[in-house]
Amino acid sequence: MALNKIILASAIAGLFTTSVSAQELVVKIGHVAPTTGSIAHLGKDNENGFKMAIDDLNTKGVTIGGKKVKFEGVMEDDAADPKQGTAAAQKLVDAKVAGVIGHLNSGTSIPASKIYSDAGIPQISPSATNPKFTRQSFKTTFRVVADDTALGGTLGRYAVNTMKAKSIAVIDDRTAYGQGVADEFEKAVKGAGGKIVGREFTNDKATDFQAILTKIKAAKPDVVFFGGMDAVAGPMMKQMKTLGVNAKFMGGDGICTEGLVKLAGDGMSDGQVVCAEAGGVEGSKKKAMEDFKTRYKTKYNLDVQVYAPYVYDATMVMVEAMKKANSTEPAKYLPALSSVSYDGVTGKIAFDNKGDIKNGALTLFTYKEGKRSEISVVQAAAGK
Repeated sequence: MALNKIILASAIAGLFTTSVSAQELVVKIGHVAPTTGSIAHLGKDNENGFKMAIDDLNTKGVTIGGKKVKFEGVMEDDAADPKQGTAAAQKLVDAKVAGVIGHLNSGTSIPASKIYSDAGIPQISPSATNPKFTRQSFKTTFRVVADDTALGGTLGRYAVNTMKAKSIAVIDDRTAYGQGVADEFEKAVKGAGGKIVGREFTNDKATDFQAILTKIKAAKPDVVFFGGMDAVAGPMMKQMKTLGVNAKFMGGDGICTEGLVKLAGDGMSDGQVVCAEAGGVEGSKKKAMEDFKTRYKTKYNLDVQVYAPYVYDATMVMVEAMKKANSTEPAKYLPALSSVSYDGVTGKIAFDNKGDIKNGALTLFTYKEGKRSEISVVQAAAGK
């Protein structure tokens, strides 16, 4: 008789467990960044921001459609390689994720965006700035940072109007990001009446810049602009010093990292670098950003590199749209994503009809005594 009671009790407990778990909805969100390769430090920064958002959502508790949601992060590495990026995108589609945060690079985000579009899965990039990313008429494609038209354009005008540069050389790494931001920078320099004295290119895995820097030295520029990432910019600055290229060094958010100090070593002098990060907060919003950075440091024992706060906000915006639509199904929450308005760590987030962030800001930085130092936050004009 006692055995029958135990069996009955177990059966009832089993029914109760099934009932409870039936009320919990598991929702997978994908994330892609280069966690291997030369910019793995940036990819891991992105991934950490994503994991932090998933943890916070599950700790806080989210209910959608009458069910408690448990979010699961599905993380892929694209190594900043377009082919690996599309393979990662297909893996996430096959895993039936409800949305994707990523990719980090424009060169991987752009080809992957078609795969997500074909599958009807929303994609929010925290850092892809090439204008083409949101100019493909895909309804599923969004970004939470200003594009290269704003980024490169702002830096180009700043070089001529504020830095009073007389002769400017431009180098890019031939990636979608690097070439795109360099093109926009050059356009803005010319538009502001500045003079381009040389345009050279390298690649995103190069370590030897002697030939192009020797050509640039002969043109005697007072500013060298580099379109690319910090892993290339650091060694380039070292070689500039060795060759005696005495010029200010400018670049976009790809070089505007905490890691640039170590990568450039003694090739960087105080105030030599001027760079811009897509995004920026002022006034009362600064506290939210500083609080995020403190929590990040506590959680990972690392400093934020660049994009982690934007990854965090992109994840939160995606879930906000799900809550607004009362559904985690991509087809149902996608319209809500297009009209969402969210106050994030990085500021106000809302999207225009292309999927670009409205009223995107940029922050200009330099480096002093081995630390990144803010110059100013400026509102960026939207890309055309």
